[in-house]
Amino acid sequence: MQNMLEEIRELRRRKNAVILAHNYQPTEIIELADYMGDSLQLALKATEISADILVFCGVRFMAETAAILNPATKVLLPAQDAGCPMADMITAEDLISYKQEHPDTVVVCYVNSSVEVKAESDICCTSANAVQVLASIPKDKEILFVPDRNLGSWAAKQLGRTVHTWQGFCPIHQHAFDVTQVEEMRSRYPDHLLFAHPECDASITDLADEVMSTGGMLKRAAEVDKMIIATEKGLPDYLKKIYPQKSIVHLSPKAVCKDMKKITISHILNALRHEQHEVKVDADIAARAINSLNRMLELSR
Repeated sequence: MQNMLEEIRELRRRKNAVILAHNYQPTEIIELADYMGDSLQLALKATEISADILVFCGVRFMAETAAILNPATKVLLPAQDAGCPMADMITAEDLISYKQEHPDTVVVCYVNSSVEVKAESDICCTSANAVQVLASIPKDKEILFVPDRNLGSWAAKQLGRTVHTWQGFCPIHQHAFDVTQVEEMRSRYPDHLLFAHPECDASITDLADEVMSTGGMLKRAAEVDKMIIATEKGLPDYLKKIYPQKSIVHLSPKAVCKDMKKITISHILNALRHEQHEVKVDADIAARAINSLNRMLELSR
């Protein structure tokens, strides 16, 4: 392992490469990365990076987003089959059909989606800025939020707006947590705050003390000593590593995204050695998708 890490660092230096890691990655990959963050933070970082190679430790839609936002850089996805079940719950054809039936609807697209869906959307968002994005849309406009029904409904509720949602969801956040677990953890840890990701079902977010993105959780974890976390396992694992003195409880050990765990140190090494698994986006699709991404980033800077 040490030899692999040393070779990665040497290749990174020699090839002018940068490693980005999402907060759900295993701790050893987060520690190796140049930058870690949630989807919004990594999208912003992708626009700022000046490098020849960007190794994206996450899933495909994230690497595609980086490739669109930084077309001059070669973007590598170390595990080329790291996908997102939620992103697969809507296709561009689905969205085109909906838009034909509802031509005046504004389409807000969660970043957890394919580039083809982004290309058919008006504005993109992440869990960190979904409320801000919805608030930017005139109140007399109909809104369709795709593909995550939970994030779309939660963000709409914060604004008191009516939003139509696609019936997609994250299988991990939808199925790994339930009210019984919350009640049990509240009983065992009555002085802990419950932080929930907005991809969770409303039955969970309604019971949470605070609802936020993983970037928000990372920030709050620096300020709070006792917390219960309802999101994918990677983040609480990392928080326990950097804050061993704090009481950090994961709401459910079943909350593991297999796709986020596909990338290993060996995958990163091979990606850098051979510059393999480059993520490329069709130029026409990228030209349309970047409009929805740029509108999101303009609201977030």
